[in-house]
Amino acid sequence: MSDFSHSAASLRQLATDVLAIARELGASDCQTDVSEAWGLSVSVRRGEVETIEHNRDKGLGVTVYFGQRRGHASSSDFAPAAVRRTVEAAVSIARQTAEDDAAGLAEPARLFHGERDLDLYHPWSLSVDEAIELACRCEAAAFAVDARVNNSEGASVSVQHAQFVAANSAGFIGGYPTTRHSMSCVPLAIDGEDMQRDDWYDSKRAAADLLTPEDIGEHAARRALARLGARKLKTRQCPVLFEAPLAISLLGNFVHAASGGALYRKASFLVDRLGEQLFPSFLNIYEDPFIPRGLASSPFDDDGVATDAREVVRDGILQGWFLSSYTARKLGLSTTGNAGGSHNLTVAPGPDDLPALIAKMERGLLVTELLGQGVNYVTGDYSRGAAGFWVEKGKIAYPVHEVTIAGNLLDMFRGIVAVGNDVLVRGGKRSGSILIDQMTVAGH
Repeated sequence: MSDFSHSAASLRQLATDVLAIARELGASDCQTDVSEAWGLSVSVRRGEVETIEHNRDKGLGVTVYFGQRRGHASSSDFAPAAVRRTVEAAVSIARQTAEDDAAGLAEPARLFHGERDLDLYHPWSLSVDEAIELACRCEAAAFAVDARVNNSEGASVSVQHAQFVAANSAGFIGGYPTTRHSMSCVPLAIDGEDMQRDDWYDSKRAAADLLTPEDIGEHAARRALARLGARKLKTRQCPVLFEAPLAISLLGNFVHAASGGALYRKASFLVDRLGEQLFPSFLNIYEDPFIPRGLASSPFDDDGVATDAREVVRDGILQGWFLSSYTARKLGLSTTGNAGGSHNLTVAPGPDDLPALIAKMERGLLVTELLGQGVNYVTGDYSRGAAGFWVEKGKIAYPVHEVTIAGNLLDMFRGIVAVGNDVLVRGGKRSGSILIDQMTVAGH
């Protein structure tokens, strides 16, 4: 299982055939996406194999338009008769739907044409036995750190390959292969009745760029050990420092609120705030779809619109939204090339590493885990379960658990004191740790 079942040329021909069938059936416009993926995932626990999974998938999605009536259908069958039935199903749906004044393909002038290689395909010929060995090495490295780390929720290795071709009747056709490989470990640290878990993982386009299994296992174990002896806190107001992985979740909250779907539904606290000072003047957020090997790199978005590097926040001021062609029309604006999401969104780092941020905070809560989904995007109210470390006199004093941190995202964004240089990449987002001047920490 080292190759795709279909050639890129055959996927391209299939996409072209779909457009021709839609035209034959009277559709005014059509867009399609044809894809294939295969991979291997293994997990081990305490040195024993728990799961071995092979996946091989393919899919065909068709969207047709009759004026501004839209219909969509999909299939996993590439046989000619099945493809025709899928297009016919989309046509049947479109003929029965109401008109939507925002429906339709992207503006032809915005479509991507040509080729742009972003170095996204790095196949990894990993056998099942080799994958198991890597996962076992990862877990064994965690166990080797300390005798108190003698159990785990497992270690895993995943190897994934995919390719796709997208096309529409306005003249766009494009596609490319991608890979995404990952490794993770979730060790348990046990001291008497006290048991704590933590984890670490890495995900990259190329296996050569992954952290070693030993690095991942050891780091995860040290994180779990550091949480032993966790205490509760009394309710208070104090600074909160979001460790880099959680700072990325804050960036995700921002993207959700600044996305077209939430904006046109008036379901975002950022409605009508374009051009406003949302963050302190030192903070900048930029988007770069062209980072080689980036996990969210692409020359075009899901509408076929050419992507572009841009500043989303400059000197703390909101410069732009995340819009698809559809959501842009709903708002009376132009697409930003973000159908399908943001592309390698980065919070520009500051000069301080994590220890320096801890020292700068002086006294407060370093958060290393968040629980629950307590974010109200209409109001911006934010409340989530948390765990981490209490900081006194600029040093970590003791681990903390069973607390809730609460605030409002607008206040939190404006209250950012510093961004660290400990930049971490998680999917399509990048950030260092983020220090916020004040939040409510609710304990007992």
